[in-house]
Parts: sequence; C-alpha cells; structure tokens
Amino acid sequence: MEIPANRRHTRQRQVILEELRRLKTHPTAAELHEIVRRRLPRVSLSTIYRNLELLVETGQAQKLDTASGQSRYDGDTEQHCHVRCVVCGRVDDVPELPDGLVEKHGRRVRGYRLIDWRLELLGVCPDCQAAERDRN
Repeated sequence: MEIPANRRHTRQRQVILEELRRLKTHPTAAELHEIVRRRLPRVSLSTIYRNLELLVETGQAQKLDTASGQSRYDGDTEQHCHVRCVVCGRVDDVPELPDGLVEKHGRRVRGYRLIDWRLELLGVCPDCQAAERDRN
C-alpha cells in the first residue's frame, strides 16, 4: 500500500523505516526514537509514533500488540511468528511455524473465516536465562 496522496514523503519517515527494517529486535517506539536520533538528533518521540502508525497503516511495517501491553514494531511485513520473553519483554522472530499448523485448520477455525493470523510464543530469552543462572 502506498502513502496516501495527502501525505508527503518525508526524510524523517524514510529514516524511521530504514532503521526499523535494519533492526531485528522489534523495538518499542521509544527504543526506535533513541536509534533514529543518532541520524536525526532533533526528531521527537511524537514524530516517531505518528510515522510508525502511518507505516503500519500502509503495510510497510507491523505493529505487535503483545500481551505485555507494550507495542513493538517490526520492519519485516512477511507473515511470521514471534516469541516474547516473559521476563524482559524481548521479542524475536520464529523462523517457521510447526509443520502444517495453518494448513491443519485451513481458513476456518470454529466457524470463523480467517483473514489474518498472529502467533505469539512465550518463554525466557537466553540473556534472562543466563542472568538467572548467574544469580544461583
């Protein structure tokens, strides 16, 4: 999907999208703000939020509304799953679904006609596991 005609293409939006696509960490808007400020020192957090919402709306980014309540963003718009650390909130991509998961259910589940899907797995990330081992 394209940026609507009434919205001009801005350098700020381009930098935000470039940085988001470069990252594999699924940042929050605040985290992305800190990264973008290295290139655009005067960019505001509200500009980051506004542009992220537009990028999501136009299909150039994904918004991950995780069960933790804090939205994270993904520059990879291909359909894929995520795993979230229940300790620190880190989110990582899951490279592939278990064999046949979507095919098993087809395009209907309990009478619903599916239009999209998201799968969030929960666990403890390697860094938090190491920190836990160090405490013991």
